Amino acid sequence: MFAIRKIMARCATHGVLLLFSVLALAPVALILLNSVKARADIFDSPLALPTAASLDLVGYTSVLFHSNFLSYFCNSIIVTVGALAATIVFGAMAAFALSEYRFRLRGLTALYLTIGIMVPIRLGTVGIVEMMAGLSLVNTKTALVLVYTAQSLPLAVFILAEFMRGLSDDLKNAARVDGLSEYKIFFWLVLPLLRPAMVTVAVFTMVPIWNDLWFPLMLAPGEESMTLTLGAQAFIGQYVTDWNAVLAALSLSILPILALYLAFSKGLIRGITSGAVK
Repeated sequence: MFAIRKIMARCATHGVLLLFSVLALAPVALILLNSVKARADIFDSPLALPTAASLDLVGYTSVLFHSNFLSYFCNSIIVTVGALAATIVFGAMAAFALSEYRFRLRGLTALYLTIGIMVPIRLGTVGIVEMMAGLSLVNTKTALVLVYTAQSLPLAVFILAEFMRGLSDDLKNAARVDGLSEYKIFFWLVLPLLRPAMVTVAVFTMVPIWNDLWFPLMLAPGEESMTLTLGAQAFIGQYVTDWNAVLAALSLSILPILALYLAFSKGLIRGITSGAVK
């Protein structure tokens, strides 16, 4: 009887997970399928697989050869990679200080970072825009890197600090006895052990940055600094929308996220199961 209940519970769990997987993947599959169809077939049979008669790559031709999509794509890559690098480095430094040292404002600092996770950064958009205008950083990729780094740091510090607390104190104390400075302990000893946690931070941080439309619209609407999500809006007109180009742009924008997951899926799972996220 117990074995039957266990099997039924496992089947129910897998059924729920399968349902959520289908709900998550169905929109992506629709975008990919319709991106290679002719415009008429997108509206006549959106759920059908592309055939020889309906196959049309005009959307990809328009995006790759008749627009600034590659420039937008490069801008998104630069902003995302820059923000990720700054988030991981500065987040790891702050997490090391919070987990390793005891100082008077340690608890208050941890509380401040926790509030940063709960309060959306978009509430401070007006102040952020005024600050960037005062620094002459409007319409620059630097402004986006700074904002996304500030947005991602609280969660990164929380994840990395929880992971660092699980590292052996004996290893760090032995390094101190051998005469290593705190900087060498951090960069040579601690950081290599944080790879699973850093992968977790990278995955959780990249998706909101890559998909964000708000701050590129507020801080970098210029042609030279425009990111992919904002540049895709160029294919959406007030009266006419080039749906082939829109779907092709969305399909191409999915590729970096998919590649990141495929490359770091094992590290992500290891980081989560190791206690990086509680």
